[in-house]
Amino acid sequence: MSKERTVTEIDQPTTASGEAPRGPGSGVAVEAAKRRTFAVISHPDAGKSTLTEALALHAQMISQAGAVHGKAGRKSTVSDWMEMEKARGISVSSTALQFNYRSAGTYSEPTDCVINLVDTPGHADFSEDTYRVLTAGDCAVMLIDSAKGLEPQTLKLFQVCKHRGIPIITVMNKWDRPGRSVLELLDEIGERIGLVPTPLFLPVGIAGDFKGILRRGTDGEPAEYIKFTRTAGGATIAPEVHLDPEKALATEGEDWETAAEESELLSATGQDHDPQRFLAGETSPVLFASAMLNFGVRQLLDTLVDLAPPPRGRDDINEQHREVTDDFSAVVFKVQAGMDTAHRDRIAFMRIVSGEFERGMVVTHAQTGRPFTTKYAQTMFGRDRSTVESAYPGDVVGLVNATALAPGHTLYTGKAVEYPPIPQFAPEHFAVLRATSAGKYKQFRKAIDQLDSEGVVQVLRNDVRGDASPVLAAVGPMQFEVVTARMTTEFSVETQFDRLPYTLARRTDAESAVELNRQRGIEVFTRTDGALLALISDKWRLQFIQKEFPKLTLEPLVATAD
Repeated sequence: MSKERTVTEIDQPTTASGEAPRGPGSGVAVEAAKRRTFAVISHPDAGKSTLTEALALHAQMISQAGAVHGKAGRKSTVSDWMEMEKARGISVSSTALQFNYRSAGTYSEPTDCVINLVDTPGHADFSEDTYRVLTAGDCAVMLIDSAKGLEPQTLKLFQVCKHRGIPIITVMNKWDRPGRSVLELLDEIGERIGLVPTPLFLPVGIAGDFKGILRRGTDGEPAEYIKFTRTAGGATIAPEVHLDPEKALATEGEDWETAAEESELLSATGQDHDPQRFLAGETSPVLFASAMLNFGVRQLLDTLVDLAPPPRGRDDINEQHREVTDDFSAVVFKVQAGMDTAHRDRIAFMRIVSGEFERGMVVTHAQTGRPFTTKYAQTMFGRDRSTVESAYPGDVVGLVNATALAPGHTLYTGKAVEYPPIPQFAPEHFAVLRATSAGKYKQFRKAIDQLDSEGVVQVLRNDVRGDASPVLAAVGPMQFEVVTARMTTEFSVETQFDRLPYTLARRTDAESAVELNRQRGIEVFTRTDGALLALISDKWRLQFIQKEFPKLTLEPLVATAD
């Protein structure tokens, strides 16, 4: 007998605002087990911000998706709050979204969870910011454009996840548009990044004719067909109809048969989901979706709840392990100013590693040894915020006006702990920044110091150029545009850039700096953290110096694990 069930917006999983549920017997371990903290990684224009919006929509945190069809009706997404992001339709900063979600229990019993989604920049020029964000996640969602497959930025970020041991769930997005075949995309994952793709769902209908998804059966259970119905512009949750294989075959015919045959082929080649292999970083569960139409989004949320790992303890710089149930500790992974234009405050985002956080508690700042009061603690939903009274491992909390904090810093109570610092990328673009008006020098200096502490760019200085003309070092040139835009909007300082003819940076020491400063095409600077960096015109100049002066210190800067 056929099974048919209709899912509409009326019976979507309910959510609650504020704190995670608490009850008798609840403790840090129980609360930590409810958390799922993940980041979304992708190549630019793969649909990351749209997916973020769709996830929030399915958790009923918003009533209508911000990204809709049509230029006249297109809105900026809730996670893109910077004017530059809204104008260009790309993400250049990271944001944190937290919401409660009750899963439908695809692979287990229905579960109440707290979802911490850390949205990452969607442009390659902001890879360093993305790297910081990945230090806050326990899992990553690798979003792939179904028409383009794996792209350079996706591959680079995958290497970061692999290096950090972060398990990856893959989402083939934009299946509502013409694209490549299912098996071709799966083969590419296996061949290019070495993960065994294990689809949990397969699309019914070729790319560009997305009708629904086949949920692959597990433990002897039969497959199920989830048929989607489009809504106007994809602005609201797409209704679902769940059908058994018999009804699915009668409804979709050849399209269902093709999906079912592909599922059998994958099972024959060992591409079924295995929880242990997934957590070990050997396999990647795969889903097919259209974030723009809200197809397959609920299934991604349920998959995250069921399969993604909850928060785990971490090793500190001395390789001592801190369990989630130990005293409070947290890592600052992002500092952002300008989110509230009315107050110009500065938010330090910390990922809680262990223990319970309570607003107002006095913690120790590991880098200075000084006490730090957490009076102004907030949770974020894009640009909107609310005061948080308590939080647990896996949660992301924003500390307001925490001027002493920088990315990579540690906060703790009880037994002292300091987590490994977040490495900085090797910059490849360099420019002198000047204020166009001498009367704005004070504001100019304040703005530079703030952007430097946030990690927007690396700031370099030497005695020759002086403080009035600092050199900014960036991974990508768009970082310079962010500096210019924020200088104008937040500090009312008009600036101009003069590009410098350097393409490489190498770490050096004081003894070597004397000789390097004598060489043509090389200039030595001091970075804010005290590191001496030699900027070099090109790789040929570097090779010449290394050959002529083999004893000089010219070490590569720490970047991603390639």
